[in-house]
Amino acid sequence: MASMRDIKRRKGSVQSTQQITKAMKLVSTVKLQRAKGRAERSRTYFSCMYDTVASMLSKAGNIDHPYLRAASNGKKGIIVITANRGLAGGYNSNIVKLVKNGEFDKEDVVVYAVGSKGRDALAKFGFEVREDYSDMIEEPAYADAMTISNRVLEDFAAGEIGEIYVAYTGFKNTVTHVPTLLKLLPVKVEDERKEEENKAVLEFEPETEEAVDLIIPKYITSLIYGAMIESVASENGARMQAMDNATSNADEMINQLSLLYNRARQSSITQELTEIIAGAEAIS
Repeated sequence: MASMRDIKRRKGSVQSTQQITKAMKLVSTVKLQRAKGRAERSRTYFSCMYDTVASMLSKAGNIDHPYLRAASNGKKGIIVITANRGLAGGYNSNIVKLVKNGEFDKEDVVVYAVGSKGRDALAKFGFEVREDYSDMIEEPAYADAMTISNRVLEDFAAGEIGEIYVAYTGFKNTVTHVPTLLKLLPVKVEDERKEEENKAVLEFEPETEEAVDLIIPKYITSLIYGAMIESVASENGARMQAMDNATSNADEMINQLSLLYNRARQSSITQELTEIIAGAEAIS
């Protein structure tokens, strides 16, 4: 059995750790409330943006534009959104697994990293990390999403990548976060012109090319921004849960160590009494 001093020292260490996990839980709770509100307010807009653009292009006929041409390059550009910090359960590792164990060969994947945890893990596994936007995940802004959008669209139009995806963690509620891989370009177009009155080709004003030049960057930027907002809410939710579990585990360990300490103390007292009695009997 460990000595009373060792047990007391370990108990003090666990109590110190518990204070840290409690503080981190409180901080994550406050951040979660703000991030959750942003995610819930913006979710409808970004969902409608995705559906509207797909529906619009399905009615627009065949448009010859660099943003809408069939992929000629086998490279997949994936915007990988993770966190810059750990201690969030499986939040970061789930996104890394989504990309690493997905249907794409790592030789065909180009990573645009938003978050140092995903960047470092994927680089370690041999993925090409073309750009690092890790600082943007701290306080995501629409301008940050626009910067990322401009870069991936530039590479897409230049033929350096043939498809654009975003890997992020969707926020459903405080305890449910869903790793998601969403294809952004080429837009998946379904033929919705099933009735005679819907067969008219959608016309653009001004010219079609100019309209697509305006629509697609806004579409990509909006979805990237929405993914960043959802990811931040998911990160704080995951960290709050992880710290809550760590605090509960520390409580259990403290209780167990308290029992061990009491047993060691009782054993020590019993031994001292036995020695005193044995000494007294020896004298008499």
